[in-house]
Amino acid sequence: MSAAEQQSKALAFLRISIGLIFLIFAEYKLTSTGFIRTGMAQYITQFLNEGSYPFIRPFLRKIILPHSIFFGVIVSISELLIALSLITGVLVRWASVGGLTMMLVLLFSSNYPGPQAPFWEFFGASLEHSILALCFIALLIAPSNHRWALLRFKQ
Repeated sequence: MSAAEQQSKALAFLRISIGLIFLIFAEYKLTSTGFIRTGMAQYITQFLNEGSYPFIRPFLRKIILPHSIFFGVIVSISELLIALSLITGVLVRWASVGGLTMMLVLLFSSNYPGPQAPFWEFFGASLEHSILALCFIALLIAPSNHRWALLRFKQ
């Protein structure tokens, strides 16, 4: 097996794995009304109280929190669409843009270590979102639908 084939399989594995993770996230949110009705507002309140970056707090407080049910639906459906796209290999780059945007919003909403934190803590505090953000960047850079995709990449 050539190096290109191995890389293609590895990227497809990464794509599908992230898709399955997002499917689990979406399933939790869409099969229970708890997240949409109250969970989103609880998360945003927790973010505001415990660690959002100062520049995003007005956005969370004035736009997201008052409309938390609407944004809860948007987040839930977005996670489902990202999952389906990554699993099937269809519109992967668009899904990666959406996933990267979601990860960056979550990173800045919940991973602020504080103004006095050493530089390395900003990265340590953000691992739960920055790792997935890096994966979405990889899926944006290289075509991951050469293997194991519903619509095969045409050369």
